[in-house]
Amino acid sequence: MSKPTVMIGFLGTTLDAGKGYKRWNKWRPTVAVCQHEDMVVDRYELLHDRRHTSLAERVKDDIELASTETSVVLHEVTLEDPWEFEEVFSALHDFANRYTFTPSKEEYLINITTGTHVAQICMFLLTESHHFPGKLLQTSPSRNDAVGTYRIIDLDLSRYDRLASRFAAERIEGTSFLKSGIETRNAAFNQMIDEIEQVTIRTRAPVLLMGPTGAGKSHLAERIFALKKNRHQVEGPFVEVNCATLRGDSAMSALFGHKKGAFTGAAADRSGLLKSADGGVLFLDEIGELGLDEQAMILRAIEEKRFLPVGSDKEIVSNFQLIAGTNRDLADAVADGTFREDLFARLNLWTFNLPGLKDRREDIEPNLDYELTRFAKDTGDRITFNKEARTQFLKFAHSSDAPWSANFRDLSAAVTRMATFAKGGRIAVEQVETEIGRLKRTWRTSRDEDGFDLLA
Repeated sequence: MSKPTVMIGFLGTTLDAGKGYKRWNKWRPTVAVCQHEDMVVDRYELLHDRRHTSLAERVKDDIELASTETSVVLHEVTLEDPWEFEEVFSALHDFANRYTFTPSKEEYLINITTGTHVAQICMFLLTESHHFPGKLLQTSPSRNDAVGTYRIIDLDLSRYDRLASRFAAERIEGTSFLKSGIETRNAAFNQMIDEIEQVTIRTRAPVLLMGPTGAGKSHLAERIFALKKNRHQVEGPFVEVNCATLRGDSAMSALFGHKKGAFTGAAADRSGLLKSADGGVLFLDEIGELGLDEQAMILRAIEEKRFLPVGSDKEIVSNFQLIAGTNRDLADAVADGTFREDLFARLNLWTFNLPGLKDRREDIEPNLDYELTRFAKDTGDRITFNKEARTQFLKFAHSSDAPWSANFRDLSAAVTRMATFAKGGRIAVEQVETEIGRLKRTWRTSRDEDGFDLLA
């Protein structure tokens, strides 16, 4: 035996109106939905504003006259402004909490045909969140009669394999995009990229990318921006600055702009990088190198979307998303007083640590192929390894003899050099041996200059 069907919907103050016998000749959605022979509505829970009580009572009488199987229960909902989202949502949320739903005994249909667009949106959201444990129903008028048509919409996406597959494919596409299509194999890195993909499309909060120099922070920041651009989440540009290059008054001017005459050499107004990033993404690489004054202004710009250019008494507004990069441990910098604790707390909501290449050796081979592809795009020359040369290079790359101290910059440079000297479009053992020797000398020099053994 099927469960009783319970309809929940708003009174349509215009569509449901009508007096006299002629009212039966027009499409009144709340009445008409109870007149379908293939769908029996056992009970209609009809919501209405107290100002339209008389219309609600007339519609109630008409439903019970047209459909003897249907009983109507009127619910007065007080709305001062039916177009005010928060008020409408709160009223419907309260109704859902008060109402005794018994899904095991009754089927619920949520009629979103009538009511303001705000009410329809709120009913959709409350149904999608299961506050209304039912299915959506939409009705439409018909030229042939006053009953019209109806359609039931089930929001249980688990039942729609094609939709679920599509959403899964979009997530895979997003993570692949962030990795530039590289089939990375490191499990921890892949999980981190999955998380970054979700954060990228769901929030405009600051993102902090930590990791050693050459780990790919700048490249990943650009890909995050491109993904947000593709999903229509930003309209402005990608603005990148290496904070390690900013010093003294020039740092304030470069970031926040200045007014003409603000200091010696300020011959004209300058908008500054924060203003240039309005509507887009600002990437502050090596943010740990900024001075404390600049950090304080950056914090205010993040939180209030406004700041003062140097020499100006008029605030500038810029709505940007911040991505920060650093190879320093900012927690240590906070402890020694070189980085503001409040700024670190603001940045530390979404923090991702990019591992160095030596900690992702299983990803060397796919990145090797990526670098060869990039070389071909840049130069127009398609270069490949012969089998013996590729085996020899990968053996070295995976060994303890290769510390990859500059990470992916080392790998990119190595591929560029080998590809440039390749004869007949093929990298041979000769080029590999030469490059291995070059890398060892470079790392040995770095070891000697820094006073410690990178190869240990």
